[in-house]
Amino acid sequence: MPIFKEFYLKEYLKSLLIKYNTTENIAQDVAENLVESSFKGHDSHGVTILPNYIAAIQEGGLNPTAEAKKIVDHGALISFDGQQGFGQFVAKQALQQGIKRAQNYGVAIIGLANAHHLGRIGAWAEKATQANLIAIHFVNVNRCAVAPWQGQSARLGTNPFCVGIPLASKAPIILDFATSKIARNKARIAWEQGLPLKEGCAVDSEGKPTVDPRWLMQSPLGALLPFGEHKGSGLSIICSILGAALTGGQTERHADKGVKTTINNMLSILIDPQFLAGADSHQQEITDLLDWVRHSSEDNTLLLPGEAEQRLYQDRKTNGLFIEDAHWEAITNL
Repeated sequence: MPIFKEFYLKEYLKSLLIKYNTTENIAQDVAENLVESSFKGHDSHGVTILPNYIAAIQEGGLNPTAEAKKIVDHGALISFDGQQGFGQFVAKQALQQGIKRAQNYGVAIIGLANAHHLGRIGAWAEKATQANLIAIHFVNVNRCAVAPWQGQSARLGTNPFCVGIPLASKAPIILDFATSKIARNKARIAWEQGLPLKEGCAVDSEGKPTVDPRWLMQSPLGALLPFGEHKGSGLSIICSILGAALTGGQTERHADKGVKTTINNMLSILIDPQFLAGADSHQQEITDLLDWVRHSSEDNTLLLPGEAEQRLYQDRKTNGLFIEDAHWEAITNL
């Protein structure tokens, strides 16, 4: 039952990625992203996903040296092709340019198509808030894993939606969720650990309710269910339209590219709040609103978006990250 410090995991994952033909700077970004995700409590998008990435490289669906290629530039609107490169790297390249445009124009819209798995989308919102920008992300996952509301078979991806809002002298508000009841990688974690899913999250290949994660991992496949019934299903469709169709990516109706390959497309909207009418007052108003919402609970246990991740991050930085034996063995076997 190994427990690891942050710096060790980053260096170890980086060294493994380099062995599989990833350039050093890309390996650095991927390792930092995966470790940070795990330390913030999203183990499903963290260290344990590395074997899938390596398998995708071997499968030919992940190009470990690819960079983001700019294909459209209209000032405040820019689009990139990720060329099936590491999402952690090509998204960083695209967002860096988007941040500069937003600081110049007050707003920027960035399309990123054909990237490999983008990881925890909240990480990209955090990058924008560090530049004092508001970020809105619509993400398409080109892998059918979710049944639409009133549907019986998978037609949608888990399609995350994310918003980041900077706060003066405080951690930002980060709202980040899959439009399915749980992310597919959380089902993967349950399957690998031999644990059941929560009731109401999935159906088997016949559309019957199940708590067995094997229906998300092995043929014949079942499907995850959308959160909030028609609401999550509708938002998922919007994420496909904005995240994929508008950016030049492929929606879920196209065949999956491979067993381990996960292609993501993302539309990001960055806003500089200093360009809006509330420039002088919004920070105070946001602070007052959050305090007012928090006091809905008298026992001070109410968590605002992003706070759970911040608390886990501080705890794991101090006490280290526990990794299940089976997951660590899969990594060391690389």
